[in-house]
Amino acid sequence: MEEYSREPCPYRIVDDSGGAFAMGCIGGGIFQAIKGFRNAPQGLSRRLVGSLAAVKSRSPVIAGNFAAWGGMFSTIDCTLVHFRKKEDPWNSIISGAATGGILAARNGLASMAGSAIIGGILLSLIEGVGILLTRISAEQFRNPGPPTDPHDANINMMDTDSSASAFGFTTRTPNVNT
Repeated sequence: MEEYSREPCPYRIVDDSGGAFAMGCIGGGIFQAIKGFRNAPQGLSRRLVGSLAAVKSRSPVIAGNFAAWGGMFSTIDCTLVHFRKKEDPWNSIISGAATGGILAARNGLASMAGSAIIGGILLSLIEGVGILLTRISAEQFRNPGPPTDPHDANINMMDTDSSASAFGFTTRTPNVNT
């Protein structure tokens, strides 16, 4: 399954931080545009100006927060991969919990513990859904076994001949006079 491979760890941190920054910038820009439009005084031009002002003032802050979260998460994930010598869902779950705890450390121990628990739960849900979707999609591509009943094999052969004639193809059988 080499189709999906990630960058090596030092580059992964920068890549994930940049991706999180872009995601925060776009998502924060959309959210702040709607919020600024709704909170601006009446009139279309005033609402558009209010929307633009909200995007310019808050979108970079949100993007920076997303980038900090993504960078911290990737740093912890790469550290766990290095020490554990394997990549599995536990790395992401532990990284989410540790990132939530570290980023909430300024608010006190109770907030730190709560954020760590929430981060771990969210990442375990994300990893669980990913595993579930992988198993469901793997069921589609499993090869069926050969038929056990010889009668089933004859039915399948007859189906191919009838499907060929259904598309306008005729099968010729040679005349063999004995």
